[in-house]
Amino acid sequence: MTDDEILLGLALTVVLATGSQILAGKLRVPALIILLPVGFAAGAVTDVVRPDRLLGPDFSNLVSLSVAVILYDAGLGLDLRKLAHHTRGIVGRLLLYGVLLTFFVTGTVAPAMFGMPLRVAAMLGMILVVSGPTVVGPILDFVRPSDKVRRILIWEGTLTDPIGAILGALTFHAVASSHRIDIGRGYQLGQFAISLAFGLVGGAVGTALLWFALRTLRLGETLGTLAQLAVVIGVSAGCDILRDDTGLIAAILVGLAAANIRGFDMPSRRPFFETLVQLIIGLLFISISSTVTPASLVPVLLPALGLIAILVLVVRPLVALGAAAHTDLSRGERAFVGWMHPRGIVAAATASAFSSGLVERGVAGAAKILPVTFLVIVGTVLLYALTAAPMARRLGVVKEEGRRVLLVGGEPWVVDLGRALRSAGLDVLMWAGLDEERERIKGAGMDLAKGELLATAINPGARVEGVTAVFLATDDDDFNALASIVMQDTVEGPVYRVGPPHDSHGVVAPYTGGDILFGRSLVRHVLAERYGRGARFIVQPATAPLPQEHDTLFVVRADHRLDPVTERKPATPQKGDTVVLLGPTPTAAGQ
Repeated sequence: MTDDEILLGLALTVVLATGSQILAGKLRVPALIILLPVGFAAGAVTDVVRPDRLLGPDFSNLVSLSVAVILYDAGLGLDLRKLAHHTRGIVGRLLLYGVLLTFFVTGTVAPAMFGMPLRVAAMLGMILVVSGPTVVGPILDFVRPSDKVRRILIWEGTLTDPIGAILGALTFHAVASSHRIDIGRGYQLGQFAISLAFGLVGGAVGTALLWFALRTLRLGETLGTLAQLAVVIGVSAGCDILRDDTGLIAAILVGLAAANIRGFDMPSRRPFFETLVQLIIGLLFISISSTVTPASLVPVLLPALGLIAILVLVVRPLVALGAAAHTDLSRGERAFVGWMHPRGIVAAATASAFSSGLVERGVAGAAKILPVTFLVIVGTVLLYALTAAPMARRLGVVKEEGRRVLLVGGEPWVVDLGRALRSAGLDVLMWAGLDEERERIKGAGMDLAKGELLATAINPGARVEGVTAVFLATDDDDFNALASIVMQDTVEGPVYRVGPPHDSHGVVAPYTGGDILFGRSLVRHVLAERYGRGARFIVQPATAPLPQEHDTLFVVRADHRLDPVTERKPATPQKGDTVVLLGPTPTAAGQ
């Protein structure tokens, strides 16, 4: 290829990767649904969007490092404290049963379905054991299942990627070096243990380096983000040089450590890193899918549909049934876990690398691995993306929207507001920093959130689980403004704060922060003063007569969605709604 063709190919790959993800975001569908067919079409109609021609043999190394960055980012979102005993056991069994059953079933049926040798079928079976957070996460964000189900599926999808990649590498070496595979030999288990050990050591080294960069050197957000990227790529590359595909284990372990070891000074907002991960995902899927030709898909299309049906209707339900047996998961939760196992980026990356390696070695049938994997990825992503939401509603595992709110503050009027919201049918969780305020919340019978609020909120990848709206009402206006900024990416809904005094000289509060509750007339000190003079929070149907000298604060819709009155928009009550007002008590009104 000429220099101009290479430049055009690189530019077109970036444009297609970015444009596909923008379109997917607008359509609210997983990006893979757009990326895979776009990459396939680009490879079919052009000669420039082809990574094997643009980058040559270096492409597989770039894929490995890119997947390491993705898995590091996924590890940052895994909170070990939320992996309870039952959940931990379910995830472990899903990994064990899923790997074994997927490998053996695929290895058994693939020779007859695709006309490939047993050793190539074994390679295909090991590639298809993986799932991945890059496909599971967006589907779950759209479906909004219960927090327990979400944790199980995210943990499984994240951990199965490095495990599957290492097992795939071992299978690749066994296939490439012999004409048969003896899966019963202890040799393979020993090799896996050695690979795991290399990954563990690499993870420990990476964690130490990241601790030094972020904790000792105290790097800021920009340099701290660059340090994370350098550590992950450096450690992953070093592990892969010493032992194939062990860098993925090291990468995810560094992410887990950074997210769960206290004292890590992680950057609170990391738009560059998040943007980089999204770009990497787009580039990988466009590049890998462009290497699949229409001619390679035609012979395997119908058998691949049959394999998808076996994986979706037989293998996954059996895996979920065994993993969730004798646990506290409801029948609907078990069924939904059994209806969620799309394949993603690691399956595509390993299929691309291992297939080309076996083809170069002249292994018969190896050329079918990539097109079959491509069809399984497209088929499972499309199937689960289109059916997950109605399936979740049918099984009753969809989280109810708008019912759980986090109210931050411990002043008497804030606690009384929390009780009013609870009496309106909402699930209210409260948090306060001072012991006196926390005791006041407990004394009122309100649910008290544990731990440090901002420590959770600024943890990259953390989620304040189950909370659909946050109301910041402490007596520190700067805290409210700052917390509203850093919490916007950790909750599923909006973040609001009470307004500061009009003549506030705060550092942050007068200038920035979330949407202002109740407008400029009911700022924090006005609310506290009116409450101190005897005003109280009143909950009544929207159709009931309104008391004199009242202010409408919230409207609770008939379906229990909460609409607060804010500086930017009023909340108009309708028939069947409930309103929360601030006004004189009945006794005071009659005086």
